[in-house]
Amino acid sequence: MPLVTVTMLRGKDSAFKTSVLGAVHDALVSSGVPETDRFHRILELSPEDFRFDPSYPDLTTPRGDDFILIEVLLGVGRSIKVKRKIVSDIIESLKHDPGLDTERVMIYFKETQWENWAFGGGRFLHV
Repeated sequence: MPLVTVTMLRGKDSAFKTSVLGAVHDALVSSGVPETDRFHRILELSPEDFRFDPSYPDLTTPRGDDFILIEVLLGVGRSIKVKRKIVSDIIESLKHDPGLDTERVMIYFKETQWENWAFGGGRFLHV
């Protein structure tokens, strides 16, 4: 069960948000996540609350107001090959819709043990 958080500067429209979340979800589904396993959130912050370096580490174009940070929290066990495929799928999709300069997209994964997930009603499904 991935939990997706996209952080961006305040002011993006609903279509932009839908495109970004769709790209992430489609990439996760392509990697084996069930279609209905959708738990996504968007954090919109002011420039005072979302600070980032425009070029770290070696970007070809600087980050600007359309910079997005994609966090994917998932259960342990996915290989680097699967993670690279997820990243590649997200980047390819975002190039086309909403047409982002992908130098302005940062993605990271965080893994947690399966016993840390209680999906509802206090039930642990994978323990």
